Amino acid sequence: MKPGKVRAIALCTFHNEGRILAARGYDPVKNQVFYRPLGGTIEFGEPAALTVVREIQEELNLESTGIKYLGTLENIFTFAGKSGHEIVMIFDGEFVDASVYNRTVLQGKEGDDEPILAEWIKLDDYSTVNDGSHPPLYPTGLLELLQGLK
Repeated sequence: MKPGKVRAIALCTFHNEGRILAARGYDPVKNQVFYRPLGGTIEFGEPAALTVVREIQEELNLESTGIKYLGTLENIFTFAGKSGHEIVMIFDGEFVDASVYNRTVLQGKEGDDEPILAEWIKLDDYSTVNDGSHPPLYPTGLLELLQGLK
């Protein structure tokens, strides 16, 4: 996150049997575990749908296909004590390798070799009001967007 800058990102949910794939994150300042779909920064001149394909390849070393646009969210947040502002394009897609859907956890890495741990989370476990029974799902508004598509 660059202070004072708005970042454009693309994330993909990979819906499967009432679940989505989300990376587990941790905010050390809030002492909070959270989940967020995988993806990343849209590079200049790169279509957002191709950002998803590239990011999934880079992060999980997996091929994705059937990328389709679901909606856009504005995400103004604080992470690790720093303010951030993102325009988030949300996509759904499929993995070329169908065995991915049978894995409980997918391991990968960020560009800086920081490990990624992605899990299939059940959307039915979440409500639009976080009661604290499950880690939050970010970006804010994602759950409402996904529920509106049913």
